[in-house]
Amino acid sequence: MTYCIAISLDQGLVLTSDSRTNAGIDQVSTYSKMFRFETTTDRSMVVMSAGNLATTQCVIEQLNRDIREANPLSLNTTSYMSDTADYVGDVLSSRIRRYSEDEQSGFSPDATLLLAGQIQGQPHQAFLIYPQGNHITTSAETPYLQIGESKYGKPVLDRFLTMQTSLLDAATCAMISMDSTMKSNVSVGPPIEVLMYHRDSFEMGRHHRFDAEDPFLMALRREWGNKLNQAFREMPRIPGYD
Repeated sequence: MTYCIAISLDQGLVLTSDSRTNAGIDQVSTYSKMFRFETTTDRSMVVMSAGNLATTQCVIEQLNRDIREANPLSLNTTSYMSDTADYVGDVLSSRIRRYSEDEQSGFSPDATLLLAGQIQGQPHQAFLIYPQGNHITTSAETPYLQIGESKYGKPVLDRFLTMQTSLLDAATCAMISMDSTMKSNVSVGPPIEVLMYHRDSFEMGRHHRFDAEDPFLMALRREWGNKLNQAFREMPRIPGYD
């Protein structure tokens, strides 16, 4: 299991992902699920993944190969982010169909992607790309997208995020959302990656990686737990009871 979040705000983008790919009694495996691409200077692109690891690895390799070989269609040649989402969706769905032809009992090649970035002259955007290749984007009412184990971390995003939220506050919110998910599901875990992209900068330099014992991650977890306990103790009680 995994958990990834893409947040699109007035100021730019905030992307967050965990790195756990397997969590058994005697085996825990990690693998980065955030992929930054070496594109031309007029654009910046990031993909995050959830689902079958073999599928996502092949998709990422194909996207990089199309760039290296200067293919007519690649992350460097699209004019709009929606066209980019169509292209990435086609690569994903074709790979899934190929694996499905040899499908064996109990094997699912499905994967889901988050694509985020900006092309010069166009607004920054984030897309959720489904295994079938179709996609949706964010809205003013819901400025974030999630893939993987999304239910535990959703409430904090709904309560605090608006289009006017700063990138730093959104990154903190995303980290709390991730911590809430890790608290309830052992299959989501560190290292945690966070990337902040400022609108029109075309640079993905604000990237952070937090291991399990990172002082910031531990302090965030401790303070969030303390604040929740304090808020709970201060809640009004049902009347009529001593």
